[in-house]
Amino acid sequence: MQLGVFSVSLTVKDIHASKEFYEKLGFESFGGEIEQNWLIMKNGETIIGLFQGMFEKNLLTFNPGWDQDAQNLDAFTDIRDIQKQLKRDGVAFSSEADETTQGPASFIIEDPDGNPILVDQHR
Repeated sequence: MQLGVFSVSLTVKDIHASKEFYEKLGFESFGGEIEQNWLIMKNGETIIGLFQGMFEKNLLTFNPGWDQDAQNLDAFTDIRDIQKQLKRDGVAFSSEADETTQGPASFIIEDPDGNPILVDQHR
């Protein structure tokens, strides 16, 4: 199972203050729309997402089909196949991808400690 690129999606109170803080740590804007209250930042191979008003808690995030530079991978495990495998393994879902579709989709699961994990396929 290939989950794709990993990042941490942070729930922030003030996206502008958070952007400024993470820039001091060497992160640079990599994607997103700050006007829409979300921003992706990168420092080397480390990726974080800043999200104001979108999520209740911080999330571990995986993006099937992308590499560390958000470039399409030639081969990857489709999110629906990942979901089917996790269901076979008895994993409970907070939200599910529609298995009758193709392309972009997402699902959310939680680890045993209640940490949400977003698997979000963009292609």
